[in-house]
Amino acid sequence: MPIPLVLALVLPLVLAPLLALHAAAGAATTAAAPVAAEQTPLRAADPSVLRVGSTYVAVQAAGGSIVVRQAATTAGLATAPAHTVWTDTGGLGEVWAPEIVRDGGRYYVYFAAGVGAAHRMYVISSTAPDSGYTSATRLDLPDDKWAIDGTLFTYGGERWFVWSGWAGDTDVEQNLYVARMSSPTTATGARYVISQPRESWERVVGDPYINEGPEPVKDPDGRLHIVYSANGSWSDSYCLADLRLRAGGDPAHVWDWYKSNGCLFGSHRDTMMAGWDPTLHVDGPGHHTFVLLDGDIATSPPAGPRFPLMFHAVPKGTPYAWENRYWYTGTFCWWGDTTYRRANVPGPTSDTGWSLKFFE
Repeated sequence: MPIPLVLALVLPLVLAPLLALHAAAGAATTAAAPVAAEQTPLRAADPSVLRVGSTYVAVQAAGGSIVVRQAATTAGLATAPAHTVWTDTGGLGEVWAPEIVRDGGRYYVYFAAGVGAAHRMYVISSTAPDSGYTSATRLDLPDDKWAIDGTLFTYGGERWFVWSGWAGDTDVEQNLYVARMSSPTTATGARYVISQPRESWERVVGDPYINEGPEPVKDPDGRLHIVYSANGSWSDSYCLADLRLRAGGDPAHVWDWYKSNGCLFGSHRDTMMAGWDPTLHVDGPGHHTFVLLDGDIATSPPAGPRFPLMFHAVPKGTPYAWENRYWYTGTFCWWGDTTYRRANVPGPTSDTGWSLKFFE
């Protein structure tokens, strides 16, 4: 059963076994003894967590503010004090889905803010994870369109930014885009679409159809993956799917990406990829975070054991609504020799490599 992150809020739940995280980078997770105590979980969405040395750092939107917590374990984040690192004093609007990354010894928190079609990506930075952040700066992303859920990563010796956005100025569908970055705060060149919600299993719930919450990770062969959330976040059809870059591929070339043939982590069997099972204890898992050392995909885990991730979901038996989402701690592992297939597009119709399996 998944493990809600413990914090002093409301609505008790019974916790399942908490998976202990080893302090060493790349170490395997092991299951702790079962716990059956009533706790008070965090009712929130869009977790973002990284590890710096032996400290876990989490960032969360809290109304018009952004807060950071630090602890020696993911479980300890439950009772760690929440430090407000930024507040919207300039009336930017709704503050969504902050993502914390570390680059060159400095912390960067990327977040979306705005009202309606005005949502754009912003960034704040500091040398410390929970204080001293700069004022918010709007990212000058190519094409200046609606943008949310952005995060920075380094691959192939280059910085990249990946986000969810619109092709035009209306909310028809949310696509995934990448752009090169000359620095953690400056985009260069064009934006490139890498995924659109065009498969039947990611068009179960629409208006608009959605690809969002992209999270980069590298597989044991060094190939880049972008794991993202599909279907409406307001529905229990919300799920995680995978984009895998072909060997030697260019992240900016859409036909170098191969998409999983269904959800890899979801609660409806009819949308799952063949060989993947739906969840047992939560509905609509999505908008996850891989808990990586320094948040760096160069520290992505090897094949073999399970490794930590966090995601939000709604407990089964609870009406699916944004206000009923909770943070959960789960695990994932690499799943080899997995073929993704496609049709009616340029390039080879199939690609075999690593995929991922997720566990509550």
